Amino acid sequence: QVQLVESGGGLVQAGGSLRLSCAASGRTFTSYAMGWFRQAPGKEREFVAAINRSGGSTNYADSVKGRFTISRDNAKDTVYLQMNSLKPEDTAVYYCAARFAANWGVRGNEYNYWGQGTQVTVSS
Repeated sequence: QVQLVESGGGLVQAGGSLRLSCAASGRTFTSYAMGWFRQAPGKEREFVAAINRSGGSTNYADSVKGRFTISRDNAKDTVYLQMNSLKPEDTAVYYCAARFAANWGVRGNEYNYWGQGTQVTVSS
């Protein structure tokens, strides 16, 4: 079992930045690839970014490429999502997820554990 706790969400103006954190506990963090997903009101959950176990490989949704950066600190059992140049369309609940595999996935059903989510609201 892995417990994931997100933090760092909030209200920011368009063009601003936020850094989300996801702290993991319960199992060996380096056994898991990690991902970030988001869900806006009335929309389906969508993939945002993912990183493999070692941190050497990442993947991004086209909508955030060049603006968001995923990283992980395996010594702190934490994964981050640095979000720059935020847009109102980035408003959503952001979820951290863990996948018991070496490499990242882009579908939600590829992930084994989920956090409770953190709200990000970008005002225009």
